[in-house]
Amino acid sequence: MTAGPAAPPVPFGRFVTQAQARGRLVVQPRMGMSRTDRMRDGLRATRGAAATTVGTITVDSYTRTGDAVAARRAVAQGVALNGYPITTYDPAVTRQVLRGVADAAFPVQVRHGSARPEKIVTALLAAGLDATEGGPVSYCLPYSRVPLNVAVAAWERSCALLAEAQQTGARPHLETFGGCMMGQLCPPGLLIALSVLEALFFRQHGLRSVSLSYAQQANARQDEESVTALSRLAARLLPDVEWHIVVYAHMGMYPLTPEGARLLLREAARLAVRTGAARLIVKTTAEAHRIPTVAENVTALETAAAAAAAEACAPTPPGVPDTGIHAEASTLIDAVLDLDRDIGRALVTAFARGYLDVPFCLHPDNAGRARSGLDADGRLYWSAAGAMPLPGRPERGRAPILGSDGLMAALSYVQRTFDRRARTETVRCPSHPVHAHTTDRWDQQP
Repeated sequence: MTAGPAAPPVPFGRFVTQAQARGRLVVQPRMGMSRTDRMRDGLRATRGAAATTVGTITVDSYTRTGDAVAARRAVAQGVALNGYPITTYDPAVTRQVLRGVADAAFPVQVRHGSARPEKIVTALLAAGLDATEGGPVSYCLPYSRVPLNVAVAAWERSCALLAEAQQTGARPHLETFGGCMMGQLCPPGLLIALSVLEALFFRQHGLRSVSLSYAQQANARQDEESVTALSRLAARLLPDVEWHIVVYAHMGMYPLTPEGARLLLREAARLAVRTGAARLIVKTTAEAHRIPTVAENVTALETAAAAAAAEACAPTPPGVPDTGIHAEASTLIDAVLDLDRDIGRALVTAFARGYLDVPFCLHPDNAGRARSGLDADGRLYWSAAGAMPLPGRPERGRAPILGSDGLMAALSYVQRTFDRRARTETVRCPSHPVHAHTTDRWDQQP
């Protein structure tokens, strides 16, 4: 296979780690447009933001699910898609989108959400890119009905394509989405375990530059403990590869007010700085209502960068107590690795036996016996472990999330909390009024 043009002088992973060494948090949008001129303008605007940024090309839903016929038809008819159809455009077209924008000072990552990403990986390599993300579990169970063993095989082939590009001098980078399973209501021990296991899968299949994800949840102190645990496990289990941690701004129901959304994004940036994460995926003030504009994405990037810079200068906060998250994640990881030397087979077996079990995930290969709950202060806990070998069984009397009302209350906890905080701060500072908003909603891609 021809991997396309040579890699840029500073590959994606190294760019991020070098920025971190300079004390800069790298901030990144989740942006994708189907028109090539708009995609190029979005990348240029991201590069021009007053922040240390990397670019994003997010693919459309047709491409993500492998519906090439529908993607080609939409492009031919000029129908706008919800992302960039990278497998439909000739690689030369994508190279033109990138020309003069993507370089050593501005690497670009392709984000896709696909359980079977071989064609996407082939297309991005042909266009001269070598950074992408996902994973055999994290882009299978939440987003598809593809059997897990089929997704694992597809991801093995995709990793092989990326690893082969190393022969040309490239240093391809692969980010695990495992720390973002279902976006929310998954206790952090399992998120950390999945993030580490997918990173180990990538390493086993030849990748030497990876990142490990964690999605901001509903309690800042629990999140701090979680990201710290993720870093400790990565340092122990990935000593021979280049790695960094990427934090995602909350992936569930976002605050309805712009003030609440900004508060939540600033807290995500502070979380990243306090825990030593190197990169942050941002969200905008429009998330609860519609697809953000390029200008709104740039504002979010700059808001996050400013919050990160302020946090870096703030006094060091007290350490967080150990509530057992590291031990839980470590136990789950060890249990899976003991199943098979091949990590892909081990993951399939682990889900078949219920050793890994994602709450609220309806995929046929997920056991669906685990249950979670949310404390009054937003801390996630296990109310039922199913067959998962957790080091401490769930406490008796801790209530699961029951019924549609209970589920909606849990899902909207962050939204309600930060909108309420925003109203309180607006009362204290009336020069920043809360604006009126529309109520239309949109389905967010990973």
